[in-house]
Amino acid sequence: MHNRTRSRTAVHGHAQSHAAPHGRNRRRRSPRPAHKDPLVAARPCPGPLPVRTAPARPRRRAGAAEPPLPPAMEPGEPGEPGEAAWRGPGGGPLGGRSLLELALATGVAAWATWAVLLMPGFRRVPLRLQVPYQPSGPQQAANALALLRGRSGKTVDLGSGDGRLVLEAYKQGLRPAVGYELNPWLLCLSHYRAWKAGYHGKVSFLKKDLWKVNLSDCHNVIVFLAPSVKPPLATKLLAELPDEARVVAGRFPFPSWTPTSTLGQGLEQVWAYDMKEVRRAAQSSAEESRV
Repeated sequence: MHNRTRSRTAVHGHAQSHAAPHGRNRRRRSPRPAHKDPLVAARPCPGPLPVRTAPARPRRRAGAAEPPLPPAMEPGEPGEPGEAAWRGPGGGPLGGRSLLELALATGVAAWATWAVLLMPGFRRVPLRLQVPYQPSGPQQAANALALLRGRSGKTVDLGSGDGRLVLEAYKQGLRPAVGYELNPWLLCLSHYRAWKAGYHGKVSFLKKDLWKVNLSDCHNVIVFLAPSVKPPLATKLLAELPDEARVVAGRFPFPSWTPTSTLGQGLEQVWAYDMKEVRRAAQSSAEESRV
């Protein structure tokens, strides 16, 4: 009995000895020393990053109409949405050099069009005698043919262009009707117009230089040419045309001739010259200059 009591006391005292360090003799932890760098010590500890959430879309009531869509962006300044800038082969915007190359290419294309379509007719003609193509208007053609009404004999159009004056002369009974033109493209257009009007084979369009053709058998001459070629052409007509011939000039008159009659005003005005009277006036002026 005594031994049992002693053993319990010993066990109880052993338990107290093990529990003592957790009470009185417990070691306290010292606080964590501050950082040596004051800037780092003053910087607050980053907290959790904010999370962006999309705003909640309001619920659409049943039967309500859909909200209108925003208007489409119009092309604006560079860098704005909807910009419609020209892009180069690499997808980037065109720079100054690319724009210069584009301008040069456009100029070359325009020159090539002139060289292919219009220039072939002028290659063998001196520059001062070249006449650009300018079609006559309907009223100009009507006035020119009105001054030839009632006449007969061979009718020629010097620089016939698209052939409209030759066709109108044939309709009026002036036959044969011939057009002289050097440009092959305008000659093709003239033949097409004659075929479309039903006069194919009845009118003639010849690829000849008007400065080299012989006009001695012509009785009616139509001239719609620039004023720069009128003086040398007047010399040719005086030397070759018969006295019965009549010359009708459109747009610009012959500066040294006196017209027999005229019709129209402004750009639609035309002048008629009878070669017999023109020669008589030329001889009179020559005799007066001698005296």
